[in-house]
Amino acid sequence: MKRSTRFLVLMTCSLLINTLSIIAQKNSPYLKDKELLKTIEKNFADAAAQYKLMAQHLPAEKFPKTFFPATGEYEFSNSGWWCSGFYPGTLLYLYEQTKDRALYTEAERILQVLEKEKNNTSTHDLGFMMFCSFGNANRIAAKPAYKDILLTSAKSLCTRFNPKTGCIKSWDSKAGDFLVIIDNMMNLELLFWATKVSGDSSFYKIAVTHANTTIKNHFRDDNSSYHVLNYDPERGAVKQKRTAQGAADESAWARGQAWGLYGYTATYRETKDPVYLEQAIKIADFMFTHPSLPADGIPYWDFNAPGIPDALRDASAAAITASALIELSGYTQNKDDAHHYLKLSETILKTLSGPLYKAAPGKNGGFLIQHGVGHMPNKTEVDVPLTYADYYFIEAMIRYKKPGTPAK
Repeated sequence: MKRSTRFLVLMTCSLLINTLSIIAQKNSPYLKDKELLKTIEKNFADAAAQYKLMAQHLPAEKFPKTFFPATGEYEFSNSGWWCSGFYPGTLLYLYEQTKDRALYTEAERILQVLEKEKNNTSTHDLGFMMFCSFGNANRIAAKPAYKDILLTSAKSLCTRFNPKTGCIKSWDSKAGDFLVIIDNMMNLELLFWATKVSGDSSFYKIAVTHANTTIKNHFRDDNSSYHVLNYDPERGAVKQKRTAQGAADESAWARGQAWGLYGYTATYRETKDPVYLEQAIKIADFMFTHPSLPADGIPYWDFNAPGIPDALRDASAAAITASALIELSGYTQNKDDAHHYLKLSETILKTLSGPLYKAAPGKNGGFLIQHGVGHMPNKTEVDVPLTYADYYFIEAMIRYKKPGTPAK
């Protein structure tokens, strides 16, 4: 064989091998980080100890809201606070992972305090409050009482739906206003569940109508979202687009982007409508191609926050994002995208598991995660632990450990 012919054959073989290797990589399953899996197991054990510590400081009828490390003081809430469901929900997640019965007993106790909120028609947050709590309780050990509580909660949430606007009202305000926030996408899971268990399609129809209206009006051309929209309740038209918790009306509040990402991923799960999957992917692309996103995956409290790179980060937005990305990775048909989402979630989980964000044992008032930002413009819950940061961090680790869980 001539040298030139032999060279051509070798090059052709080399190209074929490289091509097959690339194809194999694209079609190969994602290999999880073994060290991260070990860290996750330790995180569960540490979180269980932290939450048993927190329970010792919790007044009988109160829920943990935050803790101020500088003063050693807690801030508690009543059952009507929008975060009330995260404490029992976290206890239940941790019980599943550790089998520590004390966590389950405490969850059952606090659920009794929370139950009355099933009749609360003054809030849109019943998904957070009741589905993160009673939804998980019912998933672990189904009871007719839990089903009734959840269905009643779903009916209460539906009272806030306005067919003219096509949305569930978020905040009560002055006459003539109809305020809807991006966070409200997170409450739709309760309605999808209600249709599945009751056969009543009205819950489902309200949920998809709200999701469709939000896609139409809440997002900018770059796929970032406004925080608050004000609709005319009589005509259904949008009167104003603004923020409450972001840096400015045209900025991208980090937790708001995370709520949208999670909400549309969950809506796709429940409907299998590709429109919602596409929306979730668009939001993810906005977040992870944004020039202000740090390499460790923990966003600044607003993607356009003043003072970057010295602006505060929001660990709660990161935790929500990680949980959503892991679920989203299971739905996209593009293997490269799926692996990319999982890699990003790994980065976030590793960062949150490090000493900067994960509290030392016995510290942080029993909360697991540090450095959340609640409401910067209002100067409340700034650079403190937050119950929802813990909840979604635990959920993200559960999902990473075993894809497809938890499924209520």
